Amino acid sequence: MRGRWIVGVLACVLLLGACGDPQSGSGAAPPAPDVPRASPSTTRQQSAPSAPPSPSASPDRSPPRGPSASRGAPPKSAPGVLYLGDSLAMENQNVLGQELRRSLRADYTSAPYSGTTLCDYLEGTREPSLVPDADKAAALVRAERPDVVVLQFWGNAWGYTPCMDKITYDSARDRYLDRYAADARRLTEQITAAGGDRPPRIVWVLQGPDPITPDRVRSVNGIYREQAAAGSDVLADAGRAVSPAGERYAWSRYLPCTSYERAHPDYCTQPDRDRTALHREDDYLHFCLAPTTSTPKPCPVRSPGILRMAREITRAVGSAL
Repeated sequence: MRGRWIVGVLACVLLLGACGDPQSGSGAAPPAPDVPRASPSTTRQQSAPSAPPSPSASPDRSPPRGPSASRGAPPKSAPGVLYLGDSLAMENQNVLGQELRRSLRADYTSAPYSGTTLCDYLEGTREPSLVPDADKAAALVRAERPDVVVLQFWGNAWGYTPCMDKITYDSARDRYLDRYAADARRLTEQITAAGGDRPPRIVWVLQGPDPITPDRVRSVNGIYREQAAAGSDVLADAGRAVSPAGERYAWSRYLPCTSYERAHPDYCTQPDRDRTALHREDDYLHFCLAPTTSTPKPCPVRSPGILRMAREITRAVGSAL
């Protein structure tokens, strides 16, 4: 029990941060902050005919988009995509924007906050939140008029996410899942209402294996599946892309290289063994291969796990359009 508690504390620290400068430290996790902090990273990236930036490039900024097309209309040449989430989305956001521009020429807005969960993006709650009002999901839908909203949340409830009222999976499993399902329904309702007569499609990103509480991820993914079915929305099984073949919920630090990774040596980290690293030795949760720091930011180095997930999310966005 004590070992599991220690791992949970480590997870708290990791979830409050995302990847930073690979030269910023030795790779040890930063000390837990005294006050929970989310790091804003609202960026806007327009499609462009030039080659996409590298994962470490700073995103371009552009003014908010105009009204989007209705669900039944043919997709525009530059569909709008809004990406919200926690620290996994924080580290993924630049690579996902690169893939969306390359494949779909998307107008892309990302506003992830590390350490958050679904309730942080809800409007009209009395609970404290790690996301400011201007970056709530409905507020961004009204401002940006996206065609698709991508939601990627690990399911943080480690005791420091204020809006969860200290409901954690370990201490109150049923309450946690009931609350999480209710928040998923409410967030869907708010996003849909904010879109008016042209509501965006929602893409729910399924999460990868959790080596500490594997049943929790199964349950959270089940909530996403049920909500997507109820709202006629779309699933992106990014978690399968970082799981062993035939073992969807088995955690592994390494996986065999894909054909793309073999053709691009920077992504096949151990070509002599035909395998690549998904996680650092000191971080079983995040997929950025740079050290985690106390200042969350997009991943600054090429990381196979992030690219695998970004490509699956991009495929699902194309399906949603």
